[in-house]
Amino acid sequence: MKSEHKRYLEQYTSTLTKQQLQEIPDAIAEYFCADEFNANECARLVKAGVKRASCSLKAAYEVEQESLPEVGRLTVVLDWDENPVCIVRLTEVSCCPFNLVPEEFAHLEGEGDGSYQWWYKAHLKFFTDYAKSIGREFSLNDELVLERFEKVYPEG
Repeated sequence: MKSEHKRYLEQYTSTLTKQQLQEIPDAIAEYFCADEFNANECARLVKAGVKRASCSLKAAYEVEQESLPEVGRLTVVLDWDENPVCIVRLTEVSCCPFNLVPEEFAHLEGEGDGSYQWWYKAHLKFFTDYAKSIGREFSLNDELVLERFEKVYPEG
């Protein structure tokens, strides 16, 4: 995490109690998506409180030898230029095959026209392309890591 991201995070964490600070397993800074338009759009949607969920390919955690995210983790949401936009706290983590992701979760992602059909088509393309980039073939049965979060900073 860059120093400006840490400073932004500290603006929020300085308002927390000692108990609240102890409940944070870790903090990261990242943008959503893999291109400028979508990274900026997702950051805008998160800040507006529209986007309250995200998903990723579980196999990517295995390839990167990373553990799954933990509830309570803070994320400094960045735009494409890596400017801090807001902070979210992870409230739920679960795994689910792509073809069984519930419609309600797709709505929480808040992207596109908000429909399950839009979500399915956009994410099928994204995960198919992403799987190829890590040397895998994407299947509709591949597990996704579903993350739900709440915006905690700035308020409003």
